Amino acid sequence: MTVRNGSAEWHGDLQSGSGTVVVGEGVFEGAYSYTSRFETGEGTNPEQLIAAAHAACFTMALASALSSAGHVADSVHTTAQVMLRNIDGAPTLTRIDLATTGVVAGIDEAEFQRFADEAKAKCPISRALAAIPEITLTATLSQ
Repeated sequence: MTVRNGSAEWHGDLQSGSGTVVVGEGVFEGAYSYTSRFETGEGTNPEQLIAAAHAACFTMALASALSSAGHVADSVHTTAQVMLRNIDGAPTLTRIDLATTGVVAGIDEAEFQRFADEAKAKCPISRALAAIPEITLTATLSQ
């Protein structure tokens, strides 16, 4: 079993307090606050970290699926947008939009979409986020 870690520390109340989040053993360390999470303040937030994790995991899963089938990608680039809204008075993740672009020789758009759909289904982060009502995927093959 592989174990990965992260940590967070918070000081103060929700609206005027602040915190830090650490990924791994200092791979990334960032500040976060009420305004960085629920408004447009500086710093990061858990939803950005989820978006980055999902984009990274999906991209690796897609590259793996492609290369396993003999189509090593020149590049695969993915963005993820995580939507947070209030449902019944509680902040809730309601949707994630994945957008991926690949430069892969020897396949067409439909085949690339099939590989992308497979990667989305098998990516551990996608599977962990399965409770989110909607996870969309736009896959574009670039030449």
